[in-house]
Amino acid sequence: MTTNADLAQRRAAAIPRGLGNALQVYVERARNAEIWDVEGRRYIDFASGIAVLNTGHLHAKVAAAVEHQLTRFSHACFQVTPYESYVALAERLNASMPGPGPHKTLFLSSGAEAVENAIKIARYHTGRAGVVAFSGGFHGRTLGCMSLTGKVQLYKAGFGPMLPEVFHAPYPMEYHGVTTRDALRGLELLFKADIDPQRVAAMIIEPVLGEGGFYIAPPEFLRELRRLCDAHGIVLIVDEIQTGFARTGRLFAIEHAGVDPDLMTVAKSLAGGFPLSAVIGRAHIMDAPQSGGLGGTYAGSPLGCAAGLAVLDVIDEENLCTRAAQLGSTLMARLRDLQSRWDCIGEIRGLGAMVAMELVRQRNPDAPDADLTRALVQAAGRRGLVLLSCGVYGNVVRFLMPLTISDAVFAEGLAILEAALEDVSRR
Repeated sequence: MTTNADLAQRRAAAIPRGLGNALQVYVERARNAEIWDVEGRRYIDFASGIAVLNTGHLHAKVAAAVEHQLTRFSHACFQVTPYESYVALAERLNASMPGPGPHKTLFLSSGAEAVENAIKIARYHTGRAGVVAFSGGFHGRTLGCMSLTGKVQLYKAGFGPMLPEVFHAPYPMEYHGVTTRDALRGLELLFKADIDPQRVAAMIIEPVLGEGGFYIAPPEFLRELRRLCDAHGIVLIVDEIQTGFARTGRLFAIEHAGVDPDLMTVAKSLAGGFPLSAVIGRAHIMDAPQSGGLGGTYAGSPLGCAAGLAVLDVIDEENLCTRAAQLGSTLMARLRDLQSRWDCIGEIRGLGAMVAMELVRQRNPDAPDADLTRALVQAAGRRGLVLLSCGVYGNVVRFLMPLTISDAVFAEGLAILEAALEDVSRR
């Protein structure tokens, strides 16, 4: 029998060390919120492949849609011989985009590609070069996206120089003393000291930081960004790659603030585990680049588009926005109970089922405990629960269970979390 240890040895010899693994657990099969490794051990999945599986592993409707597409064709390249599923999914996403239409959609293969193309479109539309991003934000690992990302380790260190004309402003984090007023003041100083807003093509922001620690942008902050962008002719890009598709209790997190983006990037849970991403935006902005200026050989894969249409059906039919709110409420209550008993839990925060637990020393926000966070992820893994960490200081545990998880499996996962926390608290 192949073991996890055998595969770890083979992995070390064949794959570069720069590609990390949260756990040395090699998956054999998975269904909904459960994974079985090559040794037959079962795990409860509170990671969803980093927010890719809001509809769970191999949802029956998604799998059936992809199987049906495979009987017809697997690839054609939309730029050569187009196909209906690309058009149909674009129509569905255009109708779901916050704000008045018309909207248009461009499909790509990864979240990073979506961000890169959103910047390209904004630059072409405005004729400007500057881009403003925010501290703690994560937008991908390509050169342009890495430049936008507001976190040095492990994403930017050693890979410079970065893309020019990219500037960072503070993201509001009340727990760490950065108020909405502070963040807006930082943006004002940026426009005074570093770049004239008339040279800025786009602002890009996650309505809830993903890799940066699940901090939630206050609605008044997002509304003020919308006002500033309108005042200066700047394209507002909302990155919904991790927050999208019912995760926060709405189809898109920006809906909580009542703000209409100019462009929106989506990926991850768009296609239930199949590689697909998109830029959705106002039609006159999306139409700015000339014919041939956008695209990609695998962009808008027929398999991904078939999966995406099924995912949108599942979200509607199974009321996953409501389910996300219910899961998030249950999880937050359980975590607050743990917080009352363990002084290593500094803050609990969340929007819908996008929930985080920040670990610190003796409830001190200025004493992040990355070591404890790493230990908790490993302890949970040993007990059969897959968790992810995140945060600028590496001290945040993020919860991203499939929204289709059963109540029984969810409760089992929470019990494992508590037991793992008990394990590491004895260190």
